Amino acid sequence: MVFGMATKKVTVTLPVEQLDEIRSLVDAGHATSVSGFVQHAVGVALDDVSGWAAMLAGALDETGGPLTDKERDWADSALQDPPAA
Repeated sequence: MVFGMATKKVTVTLPVEQLDEIRSLVDAGHATSVSGFVQHAVGVALDDVSGWAAMLAGALDETGGPLTDKERDWADSALQDPPAA
């Protein structure tokens, strides 16, 4: 936990297997606590999302700007209905 940072307790539901793995890491000293592990994992995920957003924005800038509504509709359709293999 980062001292001085406001925190709020929440309930998170995880598969039993994941919780068991996290507890094993805590028991082995590889994580400070279950909460500490989850805080770290969320931080990594947020950094990852931020990095992807920045990379996408850069790629769009280099290739003509933001997606048009037509391009966004096509991308949404393609992601929802992948072609059959």
